[in-house]
Amino acid sequence: MASRRTPVRPASSPPPKNPVAARESAAPAAGAAAAANAHMALTREGRRQLIAEKAYLRAERRGFAPGHDTEDWLAAEAEVDALLKLSHGGSPQ
Repeated sequence: MASRRTPVRPASSPPPKNPVAARESAAPAAGAAAAANAHMALTREGRRQLIAEKAYLRAERRGFAPGHDTEDWLAAEAEVDALLKLSHGGSPQ
């Protein structure tokens, strides 16, 4: 199954007009950056947002096939919690 990729925009081109497209293209970088900053306090809402972004990306990779929402959420939650634990000096397990 071929994966859909967002075309890479040259640095000189203007940002996308569609706010959803802009958010989707920034989602992986934003999630990783937020989890990597151990010195920043992460609120409950910030953690929830990271989980939502990762769950969305999992669903996107699967082509948004129905029936996997809970599975995507729980896997994303475990991934975010492991990243947060590592960023605070703990072990991933």
